[in-house]
Amino acid sequence: MSITLNGLVTLGLAVLAMTASPIAISQAQSSRYDALADAPFSENRPTAETAKLLKDELLFQRATQTYLWAMPLINTLGMKVGSKKVFGAGYNVLPVWKKRLDPKTLVTTPNSDVIYAMGYLDLGKDGPIVFEAPPELQGILLDFWQRPIPGPTIDGRAFFGDVGLPGPDGGKGGKFLILPPGYDGPIPDGYFVYRSGTNNVLVFLRSFYQDPANLKPAVDRMEQAKIYPLGGEANAKPMQYPDASGVAANMLPASDGGVFDQLKALVDSEGPWLADKDWLGMLASIGIVKGKPFTPDEHTRTILDRAAKTAYKTSRVIGIQSEVGGRSFRMYPDRQWVNPVADGTPDNPGGALDLEWNRSAEGYRDLDARTWFFTDYYAWSPGMISQIPGKGAKYMVGFTDASGIPLSGGASYTLKLPPNVPAANFWSVTLYEAENASGLANGQPFPSKGSRDKPVQEPDGSTVIYLGPTPPAGKPESNWLATVPGKGYFAILRLYSPTEAAIDKSWKPGDIEKVN
Repeated sequence: MSITLNGLVTLGLAVLAMTASPIAISQAQSSRYDALADAPFSENRPTAETAKLLKDELLFQRATQTYLWAMPLINTLGMKVGSKKVFGAGYNVLPVWKKRLDPKTLVTTPNSDVIYAMGYLDLGKDGPIVFEAPPELQGILLDFWQRPIPGPTIDGRAFFGDVGLPGPDGGKGGKFLILPPGYDGPIPDGYFVYRSGTNNVLVFLRSFYQDPANLKPAVDRMEQAKIYPLGGEANAKPMQYPDASGVAANMLPASDGGVFDQLKALVDSEGPWLADKDWLGMLASIGIVKGKPFTPDEHTRTILDRAAKTAYKTSRVIGIQSEVGGRSFRMYPDRQWVNPVADGTPDNPGGALDLEWNRSAEGYRDLDARTWFFTDYYAWSPGMISQIPGKGAKYMVGFTDASGIPLSGGASYTLKLPPNVPAANFWSVTLYEAENASGLANGQPFPSKGSRDKPVQEPDGSTVIYLGPTPPAGKPESNWLATVPGKGYFAILRLYSPTEAAIDKSWKPGDIEKVN
């Protein structure tokens, strides 16, 4: 089997994926695997042709698996690189979506119903950083694996990542000191101390508004946030709060070979803090080593590019599953809504998973569950998954209609929410691109509808949301979310500050029902 033939088999798979039957695709895959397994040896040694074939395959496989392993990093890097390109970089740059986040910002599953801000820190460059939180924010401090950063223990309660309303300040505001890994210097009094596992840090903030027609109080609150090096407030760079609303910015995970250049820059800034020796070895096997040039030749670049594209598509396959690693993500046994911590309880909010995606009982990291999350979402913390009534949020993801068929932009659907939606703050339904999980560009200002939009209720107090390419005939257009023919999508129902009926699941939404 020649190298050229193997390349033709690979190309044929791509064509078949678009044109052929599942049987034909399976046969082509078998031919590719046969080419690898049956690569010839001569005198009990691999031929030169076989050696080249299998070395290329090894590079492809290692690059593909490295991408999937690094999915949380790649998600965070996508946000940082995209933000830096448009808004600039530095601890003092805090882009704020002052008119809410619309589909021009490409980022995984944003919430259009709060005011967002996202900043990026480099503790290796700037040293310990102080974040001054104003009152009434909700935020998370995350390392670049998007692990909630361990914080203080107060009255027996350990805090991880959360700041503001679910944090140790209880929404009163305060000074948070973020320390780099391995820091053993002096720590002054008067701070909530958080010790990061990586030099690079994501600061993710939300500010809540009450009236969509008056966002100013929420924006003003966000612009009271300050970030500066420890002991350097007097000489710190002045804060910048660029308005990110309506600005075209691609903050999605990279899905081509350029992702490995992003990972190289991260390895250079992190070194041993990034991963254990095995995974640093995997990175090294594809040419990524701290302090050494990363200059793959054209042939290697081509393989790395194909590996990244394959891995990204694989993550999208994993990300639509309702069962991962033998665990059902179904929120309710008779509904299609899913969430990776659907088995969480008030005593154990993460269910089978801890905050680093470890399967607590079995003692291993659930890599597929982690990939499932970070191909579509970002940022979680104890406050986000709290099962205490009135705290955190409850998220329900709908990929399919009631029959289990993926949602189609050309079809019409209804979603019925029973009376008394159990959200003390607000609820919303938002639509996202199936291709990349960014907000669905549907021609409406925002791809969401929620309680603050005051949708029309049915006589029994329930609310029906209409999804489809045209307004529903004879129904309130205020309850309509537009979809786009030819574009698949999915929906997220958010309950902010869920009450007891959401937590004990005595209230449950209807499925998304297709209109015949």
